[in-house]
Amino acid sequence: MSSLLSKFFFLASSLCLINAPIAAVAQTTMSGPEQSAIVAADSLTLPLDSLNIAARSDLAPSSDELTWHDAVTNLPSDWATAGKVVVRPENIPIVLGVGVLTGVLVLVDHQAFNTSDRLYRGSPFVRDVSDFTVHLGDGAVHAGVAAAFGLYGLVGDDHRALRTASQTFEALIVTGITVQVLKRIAGKESPESATSDRGMWRLFPSPAKYQKNQPKYYAFPSGHIATTMATVTTIAANYPEATWIRPVGYVIVAGVGFSLVNVRYHWYSDLPLGIAIGYMFGKIVDGRLSENEQPGRCRFVLHPDLQRDGGGVTLAMVF
Repeated sequence: MSSLLSKFFFLASSLCLINAPIAAVAQTTMSGPEQSAIVAADSLTLPLDSLNIAARSDLAPSSDELTWHDAVTNLPSDWATAGKVVVRPENIPIVLGVGVLTGVLVLVDHQAFNTSDRLYRGSPFVRDVSDFTVHLGDGAVHAGVAAAFGLYGLVGDDHRALRTASQTFEALIVTGITVQVLKRIAGKESPESATSDRGMWRLFPSPAKYQKNQPKYYAFPSGHIATTMATVTTIAANYPEATWIRPVGYVIVAGVGFSLVNVRYHWYSDLPLGIAIGYMFGKIVDGRLSENEQPGRCRFVLHPDLQRDGGGVTLAMVF
């Protein structure tokens, strides 16, 4: 039992930094001179919701102008937005929090990995579950999910499903490329190739060395968990009324994280940044966060609501 609690603590630490406040109601203003929408928030949100990410209406076509090439042509604006997000003063505490959490987990990586390794080797059930769950983080699985939404949208003439497919592909591409660049900068050993208790860092390994022995360099950050988080975030944002998506999705993210350590692909310290990257790009691609969102704990927010056939005021409590 202590082993299970220890494993849960390490990944829960990653998720709790990115997973605490619950929004009772959130409002998103859509692009357009006379259009606004009030969106009921999911019952479960993440602290990264306090990231100040401007809506991308000025950088990419709106959802009503969806084109087949959005998943590629929007990439430069995604990276530009990400660059602005991480340096905004109000986002600095979250950025530092991810960094501090990563550093703490680096210090305990050896003990945490040994706990996971003993459980994996000693329990056929844990081994079987881990061997299955780790594949849920494969990019091919998420691409298949996006393709399924696309096929459903084409057959059923469902614009929202088509938008979800396009945004999921976009989130996977921008997240995948970002993670691959960071891996080739960090050059961190995975547990299966570790030559030290916590894995050596070999900054900027040559492309030839990296390709020849990837497990020796690809640990940080985790691409599996980043793409899983990006997929969950994008789908949940497109279907806010399906409140089960986030809880189920986060369970899958947690399962993928545990499994990545169990099968010796990653250390626990590789997970927080991967989760944050996937979440951030999922939100950027969807463009749901208002530029006026500010971090905070419990607050009331008053929004004017102007529409063609009338208007009013929306009172929202975020806690």
